[in-house]
Amino acid sequence: MSSLAKIHIAKSQLGLDDETYRALLARVAGVRSAKELNPRQIGAVLAEFERLGFKPTAAKRSGRAAPKPAVDRKALIGKIEAQLADADRPWAYADAMAKRMFKVERVEWCDSDQLRRLVAALTYNAKRNGRTV
Repeated sequence: MSSLAKIHIAKSQLGLDDETYRALLARVAGVRSAKELNPRQIGAVLAEFERLGFKPTAAKRSGRAAPKPAVDRKALIGKIEAQLADADRPWAYADAMAKRMFKVERVEWCDSDQLRRLVAALTYNAKRNGRTV
């Protein structure tokens, strides 16, 4: 967020009318408009707004989702092993799935997210073939 945006947010948060706002700018920085402020004056104006009660808030993060907690790889490998045993399939079957799904030669080389997705695929296959999960 730009400094000018912060100044305008502070103005509205404090409920200042245009005349009072411009008087504050003139008193603190000697200007009548926020776009005439240099960086040092912007800091002084923001400090004055904070003295008057402005509470700056952190900008909301957008875009990326919060990272998922790391799942124990050993537990995921155990689930894969159990599903393979239940389906009477060899480890080569899981390796082939990993290669097809993620372009990874062996299940042991998959990361936690890939292992989680492999478990989901095996679960889907078990349900489709009438096996209990």
